[in-house]
Amino acid sequence: MTSGTVDVFAGVEHEVPSMLREALTGLELVDHHVHGTYADDITRNVFEQSINEGSPDPVPAFMSMFDSQLGFAIRRWVAPLLGLAPHASADQYWTRRASMSSQELDSLLLPAARVTGWIVDESIGLDALRSPGDLASASGADSNRLVRLERLAESVAAECADPAEFVDRVRAAVAAESADAAGFKSIAAYRCGLDIDWSRPSDDAVTAAVSAWLRTTPADRLRTVDPVIIAFLVHSAVDRGRPLQLHIGLGDRDLDLDRTNPLHLLPLLRSTAESGSAVMLLHCWPFHREAGYLAQAFDHVHFDIGLAINFVGAQSAQVVRESFEVAPFAKQLYSSDAYGLPELHLLGSVLWRRSMGLALGEWVRRGDWSADDAVRVAQMIGAENARRVYTLR
Repeated sequence: MTSGTVDVFAGVEHEVPSMLREALTGLELVDHHVHGTYADDITRNVFEQSINEGSPDPVPAFMSMFDSQLGFAIRRWVAPLLGLAPHASADQYWTRRASMSSQELDSLLLPAARVTGWIVDESIGLDALRSPGDLASASGADSNRLVRLERLAESVAAECADPAEFVDRVRAAVAAESADAAGFKSIAAYRCGLDIDWSRPSDDAVTAAVSAWLRTTPADRLRTVDPVIIAFLVHSAVDRGRPLQLHIGLGDRDLDLDRTNPLHLLPLLRSTAESGSAVMLLHCWPFHREAGYLAQAFDHVHFDIGLAINFVGAQSAQVVRESFEVAPFAKQLYSSDAYGLPELHLLGSVLWRRSMGLALGEWVRRGDWSADDAVRVAQMIGAENARRVYTLR
């Protein structure tokens, strides 16, 4: 049982060889892309909004987000940790959850994920979420932070009296952050799409774009959307040789999903192949097959399917199988992309372990893989690849 509390292979023991079950149950993970948990207690409406990736709106009165793959997974796997029966009703789950403080929920659920290292994107929900240090303290794990490039650009731009200062100030800020951050992240997928000119812009082109940006936008509403500025940010991060994370695929309705296909990144990947910076494709569903191809084609490309695993719930083993089709196993990593709800930090771990067991276990039982190889690959993806790429201890 994970952390002595969640039997992730309940009901499928016969499908997963014992050696693999034991290895996956005890495996200590590195979650290479995650967010903090809610600092304060929340309402049921906020909870249900938080299990809907696509829409920020209140859940319509005619439905409940508990009636989703993720909602069912919460009722199946988290309810027992709260002292309820598996598949407890949504009302029973919420009543029990609401009787506990956010701190109590963190202390109960986070350690059960058996994550020993969190790499935390702390650039959204700053007022609502706990810090990376708080996440580490509640879980008994280490934490490292990511720097979101668009937020960095907005912070620098707000302090620039002259647009001509922007380029040098950003480069200096990126250099300073690279000294202790685990890596950088861009949400170009949200801000302008990935189908942009990824060639390195000249300093003059960046200055002209910043000048237009500052001239037309109030200082308290700066939002980085210009593709020239975003291309500059990405190249500036790559120049530091640290891992660069890029949001791919699944996200809320602010993005145009068709513009988040990672194949749009081919010009960038070709031009950065010798940079020494690893490019980390995050989430990727429904483009996880394209991401797998890119991870095969480029030595510096890695990917995960983290966000998708929670949201597809009982179907997660199928997505895991598809992610294994062509990509080298040294190029895949574990993440949950959990945000706000400690249930998501736990479920990312539970569903990944279960899905890996079902997918790899099938191949072991058929004789296509050895049990030793299955365990070794699980260890690579669960923690070892992240420790290598991010140079973690």
